[in-house]
Amino acid sequence: MAKFRQVHTTFWQDPRVLEEMTPEDKYFYLYLLTNPNTTQIGVYQITKKQMAFDLGYSTESINSLLERFINMHGVVKYNEVTREIAIINWGKYNLHKAGKPVIDCVKKELEAVKDRTLLWEVMNNIPNQSVIDEFSRYVYDTSTTRGQEEEKEQEEELEEEQEQQEENVYHFYQENFGVLNPYISQSLTMWVDDVGIDLVIESMKRALANQKRFNYAEGILKRWQNENIKTLAEVEALDKQFANKGSGKPNGQPKEPTPYDTVF
Repeated sequence: MAKFRQVHTTFWQDPRVLEEMTPEDKYFYLYLLTNPNTTQIGVYQITKKQMAFDLGYSTESINSLLERFINMHGVVKYNEVTREIAIINWGKYNLHKAGKPVIDCVKKELEAVKDRTLLWEVMNNIPNQSVIDEFSRYVYDTSTTRGQEEEKEQEEELEEEQEQQEENVYHFYQENFGVLNPYISQSLTMWVDDVGIDLVIESMKRALANQKRFNYAEGILKRWQNENIKTLAEVEALDKQFANKGSGKPNGQPKEPTPYDTVF
């Protein structure tokens, strides 16, 4: 079933859009209203990395745009922990009609919202009373199970651990390769997300041992990724596998290539 999102023509007549938003702001706002993650209720989960990938921006640019939209334009709210965003005026244009199919969809999507305070922001701009009633069930339900509290605590701990890992990788790079620019920073973050901090640092150690630059480390990481290597133990096993292949060659025959011979 196709999914459509409405953008009312008055969007272009709104004084806030006309007078306060830059062309980049308007582009970003339209993206927030129409991207594939959007829901019927105007609250949905999306990461900053996903926004950056979809729009071709850096994460720093996304951070700047979100800050403007939250603090200057006042049209969205964003939860850094749950990665949920609320489009405050969503209901004004998308929830003015509410038949049974819409109500059923609203109920299902309300269940999935982790930060229910975001629902309050959207509910204040909904013109349809039946939809407001559904929102109210969740906005005013303050009961939270211990399991939900533990889940939130775990998410916060994982967030802190991720930030610490990234800081450790950044520090290692700066100590051994030089100044950290935004491109390298984003690349390191991506690799930590994909393969973990241990493999990223190990790849840089191997690049240093061979007196190579960081792109050599990235070549190693790509090879490990292609081999579905996830741990240092698996790296050692891969090294031994290739070492054993080469050890049985008669004298005069060329050595079996290592898994890193093709790394640039």
